[in-house]
Amino acid sequence: MPQNKTIETRFFVLFSVRLSLSLPRIDTTTMANIILRPKKEESLLRFHPWVFSGAIKRIDNNINEGDIVRVLSADGDFLGIGHYQEGSIAVRILSFKDEAIDANFWQKRIHAAYLLRNNLGLISPYNNTYRLVHGEGDFLPGLIVDIYNDTAVMQAHSIGMHYCRKSIAEAIVHEISNIKHIYYKSEGTLPYKAEIAERGEGFLVGGNSITDIALENGLQLKIDWEKGQKTGFFVDQRYNRSLLEQYAKGKNVLNMFCYTGGFSVYALRGGALHVDSVDSSARAIELTNENVRLNFGNEPRHKAICTDAFKYLDNIQDKYDLIVLDPPAFAKHRGALRNALQGYKRLNAKAFEQIKPNGLLFTFSCSQVVDKEQFRLAVFSAAAQSKRRVRILHQLSQPADHPINIYHPEGEYLKGLVLWVE
Repeated sequence: MPQNKTIETRFFVLFSVRLSLSLPRIDTTTMANIILRPKKEESLLRFHPWVFSGAIKRIDNNINEGDIVRVLSADGDFLGIGHYQEGSIAVRILSFKDEAIDANFWQKRIHAAYLLRNNLGLISPYNNTYRLVHGEGDFLPGLIVDIYNDTAVMQAHSIGMHYCRKSIAEAIVHEISNIKHIYYKSEGTLPYKAEIAERGEGFLVGGNSITDIALENGLQLKIDWEKGQKTGFFVDQRYNRSLLEQYAKGKNVLNMFCYTGGFSVYALRGGALHVDSVDSSARAIELTNENVRLNFGNEPRHKAICTDAFKYLDNIQDKYDLIVLDPPAFAKHRGALRNALQGYKRLNAKAFEQIKPNGLLFTFSCSQVVDKEQFRLAVFSAAAQSKRRVRILHQLSQPADHPINIYHPEGEYLKGLVLWVE
């Protein structure tokens, strides 16, 4: 297999004018090098985009975190170019081709990402909410960009992407004509480094005369990108919310860990008899109520409840015939895996015990370190404990605007099951 073979998308436009804030063109021959230990190049030859610190034999002097570096095999063969950072994942590969990481590079990658979303039919008068860049899934590891109407919300998960934020913002504005605002929100995603005195939180572009209302499949949603979780909304549940809408008619629905009420508004539009939205955050309950009002006014079929999820599930008996369990990640690193699986088992067991006969359970895990087989086993154990008869109707995942790089299976983080419980 040729070592300089690229996995990047070939759909791109070459632009002749560079934007004022773009990085200067980088001469790859002057980049610092990272040399791997013998036989540690196999994963890169399979186009996996991470270099772990244990695979490194030598690092050139004067390399700083966030620098763009060339990765070479022990024999000196070129393997890739990426951002360097201290830690377990030492290099996130941007390209397997020896090329400059400049304004043209960012424009090509943003163009390819936008082209995919456009071809998916996500951009329409009824939907202006979608993920534009999904890290490794768009060959831009360490970068997340979500679009809400005319605002893009950018998150950097690596110091290298943090340093490139202005060039990326310029590429987004250049590619998507209706983007008027770009909000940078990385305080909770960047590793703390004392030398990063100014993280640049706030608007990179625009910031005046801004609307925080977006559309998802015709439903209005208030997005709190400044103080809300993630980029302000869980874009990754769009397809699964639509599926729930199809099942909601005539049912009493419980939306646990409701956050801003995404599943709740879909259930109400689907004809649910009643929807209870539960979250431990008062701010989440406030936003849920606001989203219900935006779409349905003063809706008597809906009630929002601020309380602990596990305590609430203790006393619902057979009140609900459709329950949604969409908790936050129970495990953010492998050391927490065992406790996370126990948490999923306990949570689902409560739902199995309480749901009405012939009820529907939508249950999810967004923990990346929990794979779909482990999650399914935890749910199986909960079902067996309840002694209920349970059938799987749907096996769910993340939507197409959260693509999974085939060389990076770790990108498959969202798992879900729709279960019929007798």
